[in-house]
Amino acid sequence: MSAGEIIWRVKSLIRDQVDRIRIPLKLYPSSSVAKPYYEKDSYGFSAQSLQTGFAENLASYSQTWLDDLIEHADLICEHKLSFFNLKDKFFGDPIDWHKDQNLNIEAPKSLSLNIDYRDIKSAGDCKLVWEPNRHQHLLVLARAYKATGNEKYVKEIMSQVTSWWEANPFGYGMNWRSVLEHGVRVINWVWIFDCIKESDAITDLWKEKFIHLSYLHCWDTVRKYSQGSSANNHLIGEVAGVFVAASYFDQFPSAQLLINDAKNTLEREIIAQSFSDGCTREHGLGYQYFVLQFYILCGLVGRRTNNEFSKMYWDRIEKMIEFVGLLTEQGDEPPMFGDCDDGYVVDLGQQNRSFQDLLSIGAILFNRSDFKYWSQGLSESSIWLFGEDAVKQFDLIDDLPSTPELTSREFKESGYYLLQAGHTYSDDAVSVFFDCAELGYTSIAAHGNADALSFVLKAFGKQIFIDPGTYDYFTYPEWREYFKSTRAHNTVEVDEVDQSIMLGPFLWGHRANAKCITWEPDLKGGRIIAEHDGYTRLQDPVTHRRELSLDAEAGQVVIHDDIIAKSTHNIVICFQLSECCNLVKQEDNILYFSVENHSVELRLDARLKIELLQGSDEPKGGWVSRGYHKKESSITVLARTRITGNAQLETRILLD
Repeated sequence: MSAGEIIWRVKSLIRDQVDRIRIPLKLYPSSSVAKPYYEKDSYGFSAQSLQTGFAENLASYSQTWLDDLIEHADLICEHKLSFFNLKDKFFGDPIDWHKDQNLNIEAPKSLSLNIDYRDIKSAGDCKLVWEPNRHQHLLVLARAYKATGNEKYVKEIMSQVTSWWEANPFGYGMNWRSVLEHGVRVINWVWIFDCIKESDAITDLWKEKFIHLSYLHCWDTVRKYSQGSSANNHLIGEVAGVFVAASYFDQFPSAQLLINDAKNTLEREIIAQSFSDGCTREHGLGYQYFVLQFYILCGLVGRRTNNEFSKMYWDRIEKMIEFVGLLTEQGDEPPMFGDCDDGYVVDLGQQNRSFQDLLSIGAILFNRSDFKYWSQGLSESSIWLFGEDAVKQFDLIDDLPSTPELTSREFKESGYYLLQAGHTYSDDAVSVFFDCAELGYTSIAAHGNADALSFVLKAFGKQIFIDPGTYDYFTYPEWREYFKSTRAHNTVEVDEVDQSIMLGPFLWGHRANAKCITWEPDLKGGRIIAEHDGYTRLQDPVTHRRELSLDAEAGQVVIHDDIIAKSTHNIVICFQLSECCNLVKQEDNILYFSVENHSVELRLDARLKIELLQGSDEPKGGWVSRGYHKKESSITVLARTRITGNAQLETRILLD
């Protein structure tokens, strides 16, 4: 921890001690900050840029979108919410804003700074408590009002927000504990307010309270901006919330100072927290999606308030979207890597949380034909962001003249490699995503996984060998440890320990350092050789070197794992197969799998002893998690041997 971070943490402790006195005495900004807005007719920008008759235009483009919106909104009016593993869960009447509905635990309502949000027994899983308090579901109601004009949705928003502030007085309870949550919530409040501000149902008293609490979100956040090892996606969300709210309610005290400081931080952090090849430095694709939403929303707010962000800022957004697109062009979803907690900022449609949605937005922003192609069509959120002209803008983007051929790609700065051949979205497409990256960002590498030299294989438009995902952060610590472990990835484990040392659910000690030795792409895919030093910390130091080659024409992947050592070691080569793979038979060290009407053979070195796991009760393997608190049975292959001195083990994957 740096000297600067130590000073910041000491100052934070002093601030908290002062808050223990000032908050009970209500010595914080009063509702007078909202007075300039009592009779205000226009605000800093229009969040939606919508014209009248939006429902008809939405329905004319996709009746399904409008029908789904109304169906979703009506369920929310019944207080039935869906997120993570919860589907149409009734949250009470009024909604219980403090309850982990999964563990049935009520979080404390005491001073927020005294609450240990990681104490499952007393507070529940903080993510399960915080998620409905982000109020993304209320934006669904606001969109339903904007699309239909039905005042019942406005009244329900007012009712739920009123019950929220009655249950969450400033500074008390879990929902004032994290300023990242402040940022997400206040962005949603701005979009909600902009959608419903013309409704006759809104009273002056409700408006005053709403705007006052919006300012308190900003005031509290600015005092607590993340720094040092905590300055990752949290800092992005915090400053984004302040930038959006202060730009909209532009008569807040010191609004211009808040805007300028937040904008400068966003300009700085988008470069600091991403590589020039477009990958996030947190090495978690889910967090790339999360921060891109913040960056894009703030960029659009800047444009609509004549406060344009720099070319450097927009260029990096474009590069980050391009990175995502290049990982999707083989078909199916991009490969999972690093942590993902299903985080998103605003709900602007049923496709809102897909990477295709992000590419649709990027196509309009940057007039990119490849983004348009990868998006596979205009998304609903593009219309909510850009208005009715979105359809015209999207249609005017040139189509690609033909189905692109896949080429192998090097993301040298971030440490990822794609060996691939065939054509995009075609059955002949074969792609291997190879991980030669660092563990993660800042000194704690919070969202990294012990996955050096692992790979993900796509073929037939399906993921075959996979990264199994994240599943959990707080509720099930043994599962959290498994899903980020070396054994949960398609790489080699030595002596039953991880490549990097876990010190906690978001903290790493000794880190494996990976490096690429040889990169030789060709028209059939190519070859990569890389190694890492994670096991050189053992009493007898071990280096793992892996050579992986793809010959897509022959339908073959060959892997040579070199174990460089002097003494005796236990070796496990780990393979995680997707839920679409079914084991047909096993003949000695050859495993035959079916993937719909295709077949895959896994031919393992004769010296290896094979163990198969599928849906194991203990966190040992046989699971894939495609969403937070969601997991389904898959097949894990653990191939074991004991070696003395140097050894090379060969694996062949044959594709039908």
